[in-house]
Amino acid sequence: MPLVGEESGTEAGSGKGFGFRRIERGGTASECPVARGDDGVWEVRGYDEARAVLRSTSTVQAGLGIETVSKLPKNIRRPVLYRDGPEHREHRRQTARFFTPRRVDEHYREVMVRVAQAQIDRLRADGRARLSDLSFDLAIEVACAVIGLTDSRPGIKERLERFFPERFGTPGLTSLHGIYWTLRQNTNWLRMYVGDVRPAVRARRRTRRDDLISHLIDDGCSATEILGECLTFAAAGMVTTREFISAAAWHLFSDADLLAHYRAADEPGRLAVLGEILRLEPVVGLLSRRTTEPLDLPGADGGNLTVPVGDRIDILVDHTNVDERTVGAQPRCLRPGRTMKDAATPGLAFGDGPHKCPGLHIALLETDVFLSRLFDLPGIRMASPPTVGFIDPIASYQLRHCVVEVNTGGGG
Repeated sequence: MPLVGEESGTEAGSGKGFGFRRIERGGTASECPVARGDDGVWEVRGYDEARAVLRSTSTVQAGLGIETVSKLPKNIRRPVLYRDGPEHREHRRQTARFFTPRRVDEHYREVMVRVAQAQIDRLRADGRARLSDLSFDLAIEVACAVIGLTDSRPGIKERLERFFPERFGTPGLTSLHGIYWTLRQNTNWLRMYVGDVRPAVRARRRTRRDDLISHLIDDGCSATEILGECLTFAAAGMVTTREFISAAAWHLFSDADLLAHYRAADEPGRLAVLGEILRLEPVVGLLSRRTTEPLDLPGADGGNLTVPVGDRIDILVDHTNVDERTVGAQPRCLRPGRTMKDAATPGLAFGDGPHKCPGLHIALLETDVFLSRLFDLPGIRMASPPTVGFIDPIASYQLRHCVVEVNTGGGG
């Protein structure tokens, strides 16, 4: 099916697109793919340069609270997000099977359909709902199925909302503010452990299941280490998916041509639409690495830039994903099916290299399972658009207060 605005016979994705980015993170404008800021931090805006950093074995994770994690006792294994090197690669190799497209389709699709339909039925019965509430309920249940958090006490949504608040403070012991956030953080860790992780671990120590927690138990992880892994996957699989569902719905509600294209497409076609939206609207806009050896990157003048040992590199994903050299013409335009040079949709929205997020297939499929049903509802409409906030350390957007309405008792 040709895109709206294309002439018959033109290559898919080569003509007029459907719209533009709705969420702008701001920041300094620069055409330079790699530049060093006045603070000594390198900023990477070019796609190829960013991918080289992410794939390099001369860099390790930076940011994401790694400074706090590094203070943990040495006998406690760090969550996979905070590890690098052979141990990290082996862990990723062993857990890759939980995230393959085949497994997602065979093991998780049924959960997605069941939970998505429950949210749709809830909306249809009430007539209106906040989209972020519907999408968070979906994301929680799907991620819990993957992780193995299926024996939780009531209240997991409230515990997760407290653990991942809209505004974060900085823990510390030198101010009332820091002490408050230290106590709050520790309390929330304990609540998640008692309410969710401990029951799951106990159940799987009795009977192993085919999920991540069972794998971690077999790998010799303690309950504390499993808690850290579960919260890492919760952030990646629950919080970010909730935001993307809201972003994708916002695009579809706001563009009648795009919505018509999405509704008329088969599942691969709908997934292509969602992947292109994710390229334009990556949930996490900032990935950081620190060099462990000198790292050569191509410079703007054709020469090489050498990043010294110990320097921090910030990858601005919202910029890399609109690099015309890789993305092609009209990089800021939403064009499902676009041809990209040496890249694939959704660009670097899920990272790349050893720390690439494995949940791409899960996130796109559950988003489509939900949105395809949402937009099948007669009379579905957006009563109010979302408000946009940001988590500055990772340039991640938060979309709240989007209200959707439907005719009460309508079919679908």
